[in-house]
Amino acid sequence: MVGAYSRENVRVSRAGLNKEPDDVSRMFDGVAKRYDLLNDLLSLGRTKAWRKVVTAIIAPAPGMEILDIAAGTGSSSRPLADGGAKVIPLDFSIGMLDAGRKRHPDLAFTQGDALALPFEKERFDVTTISFGLRNTQNTKAALAEALRVTKAGGRIVICEFSQPTNRIFRHIYLRYLMRALPPIARRLSSNPDAYIYLAESIIAWPNQEGLAALMREAGWQRVTWQNLTFGIVAIHMGYAQK
Repeated sequence: MVGAYSRENVRVSRAGLNKEPDDVSRMFDGVAKRYDLLNDLLSLGRTKAWRKVVTAIIAPAPGMEILDIAAGTGSSSRPLADGGAKVIPLDFSIGMLDAGRKRHPDLAFTQGDALALPFEKERFDVTTISFGLRNTQNTKAALAEALRVTKAGGRIVICEFSQPTNRIFRHIYLRYLMRALPPIARRLSSNPDAYIYLAESIIAWPNQEGLAALMREAGWQRVTWQNLTFGIVAIHMGYAQK
């Protein structure tokens, strides 16, 4: 599967918006070492601030077990573990997992598919996914699978790029993604196509209400969201009531 090829000095084409799993995995393998920089470009430098809000909402504590889906290199998992929770960072990309294990050797990085999680039902107090849900091939199926492994009364916390609520700011941000980001990516990365794919995936992603509707259809209850930075990002929350 992924990882049967060298990831050193290889230029990986971007994944298509049909989000074939192997294409997405190979793309992330190719950008794993600079993934945090990539997120900073997409977020206008706000990634760390957004992660702090996610951590505060989850409120990790000893005795809590959390599944961090599409955890990448573990940037979202680290503060949850530091809060005392038992965290399992899960990702489909071997390249991301390799980079994560080097940075956070104490975390139990696990390879897995968001559409077929390798865990028993109703195991976790919280499932969370930051900036990864839009890269799954089937959003509704990924949400249903997260529900399966979440305890009754447990929560999901999703941090994902969304649609800025201010019309003028939305226009400026979308122009940045598609006009300013590609030349920046070409200067900083050997695989600028990956950055362009991620920008396109943001533009194609549902708005806040659209994602909330998908969560309800997948079975999540009491769905709410909180906008950050004028809606560039939204944190969606829901409860497992089974």
